[in-house]
Amino acid sequence: MTHFTGLMIESLVAILLIFTIAYCIMLNSRLKRLKADESSLKATIAELITATEIAERAIGGLKHTVRDCNENLGSKIAAANDFSIKLAQQVQQGEDILRRVSKIAMAARVNQAREAEVVAAPSSPKAIVAAAQAFSERRRAGSVAA
Repeated sequence: MTHFTGLMIESLVAILLIFTIAYCIMLNSRLKRLKADESSLKATIAELITATEIAERAIGGLKHTVRDCNENLGSKIAAANDFSIKLAQQVQQGEDILRRVSKIAMAARVNQAREAEVVAAPSSPKAIVAAAQAFSERRRAGSVAA
């Protein structure tokens, strides 16, 4: 029995060693895959860091561009506002001048019409009195007289 027990124990140890070797082979393959994943993960992280740095530089450039555009547009908007105000003032002045010219033209027409009435009217004393009264009424009303 001693040999049989010794053989059993050694057989059991041999089987356990075979299972241990198989398990170590399986662990070794998993470790290899993990190492491969680690190296690909390191490469991915390096690419991500590079992309982040590029994005940070691009954002810095965009901020600088926005600042420049803001300054340029601000000055151009201020200039456009000044131009708009000047243009509105000139339009108002033009309208005032047009009103004055219209008044002058109307006064000239009225004056020509009066001169035409005076020339066409007979020089009778009644006509002269009526013209004098009309003239004095116009003067009192503040109209432009001939």
